[in-house]
Amino acid sequence: MAKVYETVIGLEVHVELATKTKIFCACSTEFGGSPNSHTCPVCTGMPGSLPVLNKKVLEYAIAVGLATNCDITRYSKFDRKNYFYPDNPQNYQISQLYLPICRDGFVEIETENTSKKIRIHEIHMEEDAGKLIHDEWENCSLVDYNRSGVPLIEIVSEPDMSSAEEVITYLEKLRLIIQYLGASDCKLQEGSMRADVNLSVREVGAKEFGTRTEMKNLNSFKAIARAIEAERARQIELLEEGKEVIQETRRWDDNKEYSYAMRSKEDAMDYRYFPEPDLVPMMISEELLNDIKANQPELRTEKQKRYKEEFDIPEYDIDILTSSKHLADLFEETVAICKAPKKVSNWLMVETLRLMKEEEMEAEDLKFSAENLAKLISLTDEKAINSTVAKEVFQELFHHNIDPVVYVDEKGLRTVNDEGELRRVIEQIVNDNPKSVEDYLGGKEKAIGFLVGQTMKQMKGKANPDLINQFLKEELLKKA
Repeated sequence: MAKVYETVIGLEVHVELATKTKIFCACSTEFGGSPNSHTCPVCTGMPGSLPVLNKKVLEYAIAVGLATNCDITRYSKFDRKNYFYPDNPQNYQISQLYLPICRDGFVEIETENTSKKIRIHEIHMEEDAGKLIHDEWENCSLVDYNRSGVPLIEIVSEPDMSSAEEVITYLEKLRLIIQYLGASDCKLQEGSMRADVNLSVREVGAKEFGTRTEMKNLNSFKAIARAIEAERARQIELLEEGKEVIQETRRWDDNKEYSYAMRSKEDAMDYRYFPEPDLVPMMISEELLNDIKANQPELRTEKQKRYKEEFDIPEYDIDILTSSKHLADLFEETVAICKAPKKVSNWLMVETLRLMKEEEMEAEDLKFSAENLAKLISLTDEKAINSTVAKEVFQELFHHNIDPVVYVDEKGLRTVNDEGELRRVIEQIVNDNPKSVEDYLGGKEKAIGFLVGQTMKQMKGKANPDLINQFLKEELLKKA
């Protein structure tokens, strides 16, 4: 009888916090910039430089902890994690081992088959390392310390996940919570959210965990799902062949859909942790905790409930609109201006999502303003433009955030409501297309579509469709 295996997965999720300055110095955290332009003696590890904690980092960490049902450690401190690597300028990292800021939380997830709690072991604060750039042409490695000292929180889960589906659902839930808090943009492609996957397999019913591996270099949800499936299959194949799974860190190559060993990783690895001597412990007061609680924003579940009560839109729309904080904000700001929730939802759900898919964009990358979207909706409500023109204007709005009113007037796109001119054009169209007229009068009602199209073409797309249909039917009745 063939053995049946189950997968056991825990995650270490690193999130870059949305502070303007680094965790222990005043250098900018802005993404990009010339190499080593966002640096100072502190974040490059110069002798004699002293770190000073950025209070906003602490506040963001506590906010995420509260939103993920964690206990907040009232007496917390930093520790030194000692290791040598070229992108780590001090030869140690300031992190938290013994008294992390948040502990014993959970996030509830719902998949197609089940709902469950994913326990969070801890959330701790730490500084990011720099970035190594390997120049194969010059056969050397260069170091950019712009990222060194960027504030991170590391969210360490318990090994409570058993499939790629559960992992992605958990990560999506975490990302939304953090984005709604404003604590990070969580852009995987820019590295502001990174997940390391700890995975093992064991026979169903076994009490002991199997030997786990850790996978790195996962910068998209699709890559994470593919890596999990590949590593699960690799470990099962080893066990089936009577071989051992080696505890190691593996690097995932998404192009080749293959992972390879980076280094062995034993539990006994000694980082020689000790309390950070240059930073005093943190005493979290009741006042600070209450202040952070009072300023927690409305999260997705609360927003979904309010949308059901406040706006007359379908639940499907609510789920999509609240799947991004930026999309939800855009929706609410536009509705506040034009008072038309369903029309706003339609523009966001249909045309916006279609163009986002074509451009391979995230909702956070949308540039057009609520004010300009509201102007476009008003133009259509007033029948100043027809639906065809509205879609053309929206294309420009989506890409360049143009003022729809100015654009329509400059391009001469306002609907022509001159009934006399429209009747003359329709009379000519009917006279020039006797076959379509004959088909329509013979019972083929779809034949009127061709005549509508010819009229719209003659009017350069600027006629009122309702008037076209009305006048066409009147003219066709004359031929009956």
